[in-house]
Amino acid sequence: MAITIARQISEQEKQTILARYGRKCFATGHDIPEGETIHFDHIRAFAKGGQSEADNIAPMCQKHNQEKGTLPLDDFRVKLQMNEFFARGQALTLKDELKYLQDKKFIGSFAELVYRTEQLDSVELEFINKKKSFHLHECPTTGWKYFYATLPVNVINSDDDFDGQIGLQPRYLIFDKVFELYRHLQTNTLLQPSIARLHNNRILIFDGQHKIAALLWGERKEFELKIYIEPNAVQLNPTIIAAHDKFVQTKFYSSIMVEKLGKQFGKALEEYKHSDDGNVKSESGFVKFLYSKETKGDVNKQFRDFLFNAVLDEEQNKICRLVSKSNKSTKELPLTVDGLQKSLFAQFLYREPTEDDMADTKKYLRESEIGNVIRLCNIFDEEVFHLFDAQKSEDDGTQRKIKRLISPRAFAAWSELLRDAIAAGLDIFDADDKARLFYRIISELQFDKVRFIVRRLVGNAIWSSPSNSDIDKILPSGKGVIKDFLKSKGLTPGYLLGAAE
Repeated sequence: MAITIARQISEQEKQTILARYGRKCFATGHDIPEGETIHFDHIRAFAKGGQSEADNIAPMCQKHNQEKGTLPLDDFRVKLQMNEFFARGQALTLKDELKYLQDKKFIGSFAELVYRTEQLDSVELEFINKKKSFHLHECPTTGWKYFYATLPVNVINSDDDFDGQIGLQPRYLIFDKVFELYRHLQTNTLLQPSIARLHNNRILIFDGQHKIAALLWGERKEFELKIYIEPNAVQLNPTIIAAHDKFVQTKFYSSIMVEKLGKQFGKALEEYKHSDDGNVKSESGFVKFLYSKETKGDVNKQFRDFLFNAVLDEEQNKICRLVSKSNKSTKELPLTVDGLQKSLFAQFLYREPTEDDMADTKKYLRESEIGNVIRLCNIFDEEVFHLFDAQKSEDDGTQRKIKRLISPRAFAAWSELLRDAIAAGLDIFDADDKARLFYRIISELQFDKVRFIVRRLVGNAIWSSPSNSDIDKILPSGKGVIKDFLKSKGLTPGYLLGAAE
């Protein structure tokens, strides 16, 4: 429904508007066909000071007029542009938005070089044929120097991973947050600047990227920044992680934490493995090494995130295409990292650092374990998940079956049954060995048994029962309740191994 304008415009004013815009929908610029009714609406909302005058009215097609709801035209047009940008992928940062806006000719350039000259209490920046001086401050805790500046879009960039270096930008852009900030900042002041570092002659934003992303959609070309000069990135990174995790109301998405910490930990682990200090290299030794260096943060969590990130290899793991980057599943992306952590990863990844010598390929089998878990994921994809189709009706039996299987608590419940069945199928009964179930070489013949067990699991009739069956009533229950229900219906480790229901 269009916004009701305070004064109905006259036919003459409509003709004036059409002469200015032509028969083009203001939302996207496409032609409005002859014979289709033209709608007229505010560009700037009447409630925000927009007047019901010809200069503030534009034509719209009927489709977009109905879609925009109560949004003013300007906001609706920006929302459509944002939809186009966010359709490019899930892992988008400020850098991706800057590149998009540059491609669309909304901005001329970004990430241009900045050169500095420091004095005792000031710093002079030279960029795009300009020179500006700023007062220098010093952090009393770290001794790092920083300054406040308002700088043009031409010299900013996101502090992303680049050229083998781990960036300090810890999260991806969230559509809803960017759009709501865009609308809010049209009429409200910005309370805090974004935070950046001046590193290798570049201004890199690592905190407050959503503010800048939102302001860019509002055609802002200069941005208020607090800029640290070449801070210690290793020391600064845990502070940024904590600021975006423990001490913020909007927590990290699980997938972002897994990817970010996983990459950082993995890079440090490789450096440790190849260091020449004469000691046996092991995972537990590495963790102790990090603690001895007074590394901030939960090292054990970083280790687990490293393992999860290794399994979620998009080039090898087929189910990654179904995994949402957010903490919630979506219609198109029904799996979450959090759900996988509590199900398949909890049962098939040994998540504690081992004492095994990394140089002993017969004993250190972490790479084999990761490959085994990826293969298990791929078996599930080949047996059932490849049939997932977000466009099909919820009445479709196959889609109903998949949604039941991957409902979070059911996923966690049947994963425990699956582990017990696979352990028995591989003749593994010792508790310690079961804890490292996939931390071993698994032969092709053994994986044939694994596939048989998975096929028995996903082929059980309980998943294909009609809508509103008993299973649908039990799915909101706790994991233990669901597990007992499945076993009561015959879905037991023995059944998965081949026994009759």
